[in-house]
Amino acid sequence: MPSVKPLRWIAHLDMDAFYASVELLRYPELKGLPVVIGGGRRHQPETLADGSRRFATLRHYTGRGVITTATYAARDYGVHSGMGLMKAALRCPDAVLLPTDFEQYRRYSRLFKAAVAEVAPVIEDRGIDEIYIDLSEVPGVHEAVGHDPLGGVRAIAQEIRNNVRSTTGLNCSIGVTPNKLLSKIASELDKPDGLTIVTAAELPTRIWPLPVRRINGIGPKAGARLQALGITTIGELAARDKAWLVARFGRGYGAWLHDAAHGIDERAVVTHSEPVSMSRETTFERDLHARHDRAELTAVFSRLCEQVAQDLQRKGYAGRTIGIKLRFDDFKTVTRDLTLAEPTADFAAIRHAAGLCLKRVDLTRRLRLLGVRAGTLVRPRAGDPERAAAQAPAAGVDPGLSLFDAPADPS
Repeated sequence: MPSVKPLRWIAHLDMDAFYASVELLRYPELKGLPVVIGGGRRHQPETLADGSRRFATLRHYTGRGVITTATYAARDYGVHSGMGLMKAALRCPDAVLLPTDFEQYRRYSRLFKAAVAEVAPVIEDRGIDEIYIDLSEVPGVHEAVGHDPLGGVRAIAQEIRNNVRSTTGLNCSIGVTPNKLLSKIASELDKPDGLTIVTAAELPTRIWPLPVRRINGIGPKAGARLQALGITTIGELAARDKAWLVARFGRGYGAWLHDAAHGIDERAVVTHSEPVSMSRETTFERDLHARHDRAELTAVFSRLCEQVAQDLQRKGYAGRTIGIKLRFDDFKTVTRDLTLAEPTADFAAIRHAAGLCLKRVDLTRRLRLLGVRAGTLVRPRAGDPERAAAQAPAAGVDPGLSLFDAPADPS
């Protein structure tokens, strides 16, 4: 007798306005106010003589910065992540502007993921503020509670939310469905602080009325093409024949559109994946010139190299390829890479290699972005020559040496 395949329950957890919520823990007096994150160091709150704080606002902002995230109060004004700060200032000039603090956000990211793992350990990390969780084997998940046939899975999802809140003080939204595609959609349905469970039987009533762009994987271009074909909702997409979609979108994407509209997604929750590279970059608040601003650029360059080295060492990797990324004031982006004889995770060696890459770039134009990357990653083992190379500093490299005042070789 064939075995019955057990029902899958996959959750997608998304932290609510994550960066902004972390900042509200630090500045509780801002709760309920429109707040945007994306400022620079000059937008740090000022502590006054009476102990109160003075915050920067968007009203007098000048620059090219963009919003990293915004509180829900700010979003009510049409302000959202990815929007330019000057454009946001027109919509909500009195919104509080705070600088980003990625070290703090990464700390809270580790905390909320550890809190989830205490309840359900099968987790796929999807970034700093979202994860997938396979609940299928969690004890009690398939049990009914009273007259609620979904009581078991509902209780476990609520336990996860409670654990995240008690550990971090932050709220999250969870969508639980039979697969990752639907759970990603469901986690957005009751934001913020929502818990949404959608069964396969509820697909026509709860998923099909939504816009096609709610499906993760249908971007602006595909959405516009579908709209031109008279398809605006997921249900309208589901009503189209697979062959019809394949004829217009190609074999792979057309078939995927058909399956996605019908809630078909067999992807597993992947608990581990090897990174391809590790990088750090920063966008300057004003364009910097390689000669006139070389002290500032050198300090930033060294800090980026040090951060890449720390990331590699913390995660147990070494990189054989070191590269740089530059974006100039005309928005042209240039990259240069250097392959080393042995992989490294040493700050001085990374800085030396990145500096050699830098000398291959024409630096006559002003810079708006600078980045450093380590690629071709390996995990050195104890006793390997690679491990020794990963820890050995490059001889003769002075981390304070300026790299932005030598003639550039544009070759």
